[in-house]
Amino acid sequence: MWDFSTEPEFQEKLDWIERFMEDEVYPLETLDLTPEQLLRATAPLKQQVKDAGLWACHLDPELGGQGFGQMKLALMNEIIGRSLILAPPIFGSQAPDSGNAEILAIAGTDEQKDRWLWPLLDGSLRSCYSMTEPGAGSDPTLITTRAVRDGDEWVINGHKWFSSRAAKADIIIVMCVTNPEEPPLSRMSMFVVPANAPGVNVVREVGVLGLGEAHHAEVIYDNVRVPADHLLGDEGGAFVIAQKRLGPGRIHHCMRWLGQGRRAFDMLCERALTRVTKGSLLSEKQTIQNWIADSWAEMQAARLMTLHAAWTIDQHGTSKARTEIAGIKFFGAKVLHDVIDRAIQIHGSLGVSNDLPLETMYRHARIARVVDGPDEVHRVTVAQRVLKGYKPHEGMWPREHIPTRRAAAQQKFAALLEESTNDL
Repeated sequence: MWDFSTEPEFQEKLDWIERFMEDEVYPLETLDLTPEQLLRATAPLKQQVKDAGLWACHLDPELGGQGFGQMKLALMNEIIGRSLILAPPIFGSQAPDSGNAEILAIAGTDEQKDRWLWPLLDGSLRSCYSMTEPGAGSDPTLITTRAVRDGDEWVINGHKWFSSRAAKADIIIVMCVTNPEEPPLSRMSMFVVPANAPGVNVVREVGVLGLGEAHHAEVIYDNVRVPADHLLGDEGGAFVIAQKRLGPGRIHHCMRWLGQGRRAFDMLCERALTRVTKGSLLSEKQTIQNWIADSWAEMQAARLMTLHAAWTIDQHGTSKARTEIAGIKFFGAKVLHDVIDRAIQIHGSLGVSNDLPLETMYRHARIARVVDGPDEVHRVTVAQRVLKGYKPHEGMWPREHIPTRRAAAQQKFAALLEESTNDL
């Protein structure tokens, strides 16, 4: 049986996060701060999180984290996710640094960890993840960026876009083809590339749905030379490393979406109990009641799916939870979008204004259906993995409806009925 309960000591931590979010994080959302001002404002908050033993909880203790399992992370992140932009950096779990730290932890040598991982964890280094290409989005086997060995160096040439925070990074983790003659999933390798290396050309920052240009960039690598010791893991092993990074990363998105959806749901319900139109509260209108009921049910389903996926990872490892992770990735993104959409609708013109956080939440929710793989890719994964548990039936009809089986069952029932009649 699944057990989603938690011990009292951890519940105290969850209660602390709730209070911290209310008292310290939400008020920051109302201020129009420059990036530099925001860094200064959040620095003492990060220290409070560290003092509370809640910094970088997705990492193992030897990496400066707390070693919490995925179940506990889910319970934490559904609170942190209520402020999707501000809270993750304050808790040391912002993308792409959190995922890149996991890559360095998984594949990095001791020397590489000393050089890049520890500075990344303490915030003195910023990183970028550079995988997606204009011609290779959801299918990494189409990647064309090449890295060719030249003595003690690798020479990288290629074109990437939607490279997370490339314009502001100190290091970039780049996925390249190094072994083109190998099978598709064994062709690629990962390298740590200094962002200021000659030939690293950030062409432009790419704005997404009006959310600004801080997160993504288009990058051209023009004969970029990096030492051989900048290779991460084994040559040709990038796909395996990427899957180890992206699997947990996807479910962490889903955990935070639970909190974002809950915040929108709270606003939906409070508005329904406050706003009067056509002589009665909105909460008394059947349409609004349907919105609330549907949202509640969908959010419960998404939460249970997320917790079950987390439980599966804790019990059996990430590789055994691929179906569950893919399922909640596309289902959770749709639930998030629909709940926020209803919350906006009930607020009318106020809902689409920047007086409320809903319009920003809505744009992030739409991005959720694309980030870390579009919905369609995850649906295919679920369908293919589910179908592996089945095989074609024999004959013209499915087994349960073969006429001869039905006839045999009828004869058996008739015999039993006759015996019971004779007993009378």
